[in-house]
Amino acid sequence: MKKILDIISAEVMSAFEKAGYEAGYGKVNLSNRPDLCEYQCNGALALAKQYKKAPIMIANDIAAILAESKILSSVEAVAPGFLNLKVSAEFLADYLNEMAVSEKFGMETENPKTIMVDYGGPNVAKPLHVGHLRSAVIGESIKRICRYAGHNVIGDIHLGDWGLQMGLIIHELSLRKPELPYYDETFTGEYPKEAPFTISELEEIYPTASGKSKVDEAYKEKAMEATYKLQTGVRGYRALWDHIINVSVTDLKRNYDNLNVEFDLWKGESDVQDLIPGMVDYMKKGGYAYISNGALVVDVKEETDTKEVPPCMILKSDGASLYNTTDLATIMERMEKYHPDKMIYLTDKRQELYFEQVFRCARKTKLVDENTELKHIGFGTVNGKDGKPFKTRDGGVMRLEYLIKEIQDEMFKKIMDGHATSEEEAHKTAKIVGMSAIKYGDLSNQASKDYIFDIDRFTSFEGDTGPYILYTIVRIKSILSRFTEAGGDVNVCKIKATTGESEKALMLEITKFNAMIQSAYEEVAPHKICAYIYDLANAFNRFYHETKILTEEDAEKKQSYIALLKLSQGVLETSIDLLGFEAPERM
Repeated sequence: MKKILDIISAEVMSAFEKAGYEAGYGKVNLSNRPDLCEYQCNGALALAKQYKKAPIMIANDIAAILAESKILSSVEAVAPGFLNLKVSAEFLADYLNEMAVSEKFGMETENPKTIMVDYGGPNVAKPLHVGHLRSAVIGESIKRICRYAGHNVIGDIHLGDWGLQMGLIIHELSLRKPELPYYDETFTGEYPKEAPFTISELEEIYPTASGKSKVDEAYKEKAMEATYKLQTGVRGYRALWDHIINVSVTDLKRNYDNLNVEFDLWKGESDVQDLIPGMVDYMKKGGYAYISNGALVVDVKEETDTKEVPPCMILKSDGASLYNTTDLATIMERMEKYHPDKMIYLTDKRQELYFEQVFRCARKTKLVDENTELKHIGFGTVNGKDGKPFKTRDGGVMRLEYLIKEIQDEMFKKIMDGHATSEEEAHKTAKIVGMSAIKYGDLSNQASKDYIFDIDRFTSFEGDTGPYILYTIVRIKSILSRFTEAGGDVNVCKIKATTGESEKALMLEITKFNAMIQSAYEEVAPHKICAYIYDLANAFNRFYHETKILTEEDAEKKQSYIALLKLSQGVLETSIDLLGFEAPERM
């Protein structure tokens, strides 16, 4: 199904051609003066010099031809040469009825791609905190947008599950529980199936061990020794590592489930360790990598660089690998297994230079195909009202599950206040609405920007918030339900041409859906969906307040209203699903 702007543009382009002008100048845009018109074309201004003719004369020529248009109800040439356009009510109604019966509201995909989304996952053995919110929420929305746009999308959490942090945990545990069989190199039996620690204990062990390693060199040496034993395959250490991964991943899945975030792959740095020696050998033999100050590096600077871009280090002077090494090996593995057309990485925006190095290295060493797109989405920080990174009341980093609970508790209070509902129902609704507050609060901001996590504002039922969007959807559901209960059938209702201003404004807003989705996909920008549904919700609520819907006596007009509401609901619910949340039945 063609986008409405493309249809209108084709109509105006045809008029340009019929009038003897170049058709390409007839492209139409949304009006930047909606008080004057709905669409506009400025092509006549650009043609004046070429045709040695006043722009208003050219515009008048076009307007005369478009006077016969069945798509446009009003075409006005305005000095110095603008074309102000209004779409016909009949065409608009037909377009919306076609949207209503089309799969995905007429959204089409011409060239499906394979896209991998790397969520820049957390380190195992550490609790998710508020700093992990953005990668999860933004990554999930991007994955859903790309899928809706018709592409094959694979989401990978990409866990930090290798390296010194594992050695620190294993060594600290050896001091606390030296009797465990994992440290007995003569042990040949089967290791216990139960982990020798809980997730709470594990989450306490790592920061303790990390703190000790920073002040005790001997302790750090022992941790590095444990890391080496793990990475060289010592049986007991590998068994302990399995326990660490299993306990951590179980807890991570619980937390991500609470966020309604899912991953297709639960891969980690450990999954590509066996690929690194071959990759390093390939880079050496290909003449890409060389030794600099004892380290193995690849030059990635380019002649057009305006700032210094350091070489990409592949191995440290002691032969140890780095994050660069792991990320490059992961790219190599993904190309071999999945052949992606595009890889999207989500991390803190402070890692922009790092990813510039890694991507350039992947291209220079031909780990990726020439046309494979590598994109880094660098996001800003979540800040408190003081403008500093969001903290708990005692100044610590807030665990993500505590933040979610705090939002849900606030929503529960608001729902119980003055609403006739049971506590059980209120808790269920609070969980759904609370998720909208969190995700919309994050995604309504451009990813690269920092934002203030304002619980009072995010949980408000008014203004540019998730709860406001949900309240609008619930209002529509309520009207449709009452229509059905009174014997009406929403499935036979059709949208009719209208002269109502607020009704037509709502209809026009709905027509923007497919173009918005295309833009959100191409620009990898979930905030565009938030901006759209806020405008759509406002348009609906204006229509709702100005129109007697269920008490309308004209049956045909009432059915048109109902059809418009059903389409509005479908577009809104599809949009919030792309943002990663849903609407309750009641609020």
